Amino acid sequence: MSATKFLFAGFGGQGILFSGKFLAYKGLIEDKQVSWLPSYGPEMRGGTASCSVILSDTPVGSPIVSNPDVLVAMNLPSLDKYEDAVVSGGTIFVDSTLIERKVKRTDVTVHYIPATALADQNGMPTLANMIIVGKVLKELNEFNEEGINGALGKVISARHANMLDFNLKALKIGSEN
Repeated sequence: MSATKFLFAGFGGQGILFSGKFLAYKGLIEDKQVSWLPSYGPEMRGGTASCSVILSDTPVGSPIVSNPDVLVAMNLPSLDKYEDAVVSGGTIFVDSTLIERKVKRTDVTVHYIPATALADQNGMPTLANMIIVGKVLKELNEFNEEGINGALGKVISARHANMLDFNLKALKIGSEN
């Protein structure tokens, strides 16, 4: 991998920033050059929140991701807004529980994951984001337990240490779907 640009997008409160932060820490643990750029502002009150992550073997020149290689869309407004920005040959991951329409483009790989439904079925309604991240890591051949465990240790606070196993389970569920 020379550089992979990720864009996570969804409603505020869906764990978009957490997903990006997790991926960035995983990259750091695996000796990658990393950029993590969360989007704050009115998005945090229910609009479309986004988070850009770049993982690279060389220094990252700019944290801006205008044309992602990988788009994770957790709601329809995000898919509508960013679908056309994905590079040709890129990959789009869609939470098919919340997004009923299909991706219109034919020059990208698309994965439809019923992440919200899987999270609800498994008693972890707040972890649809990590289910999709598990699928992303599997499809990109980056499902590395050492990096995953290390990154979760960084992004889950001591106050929420009880969530570690739930996050691991969510990642595993995503990797198996």
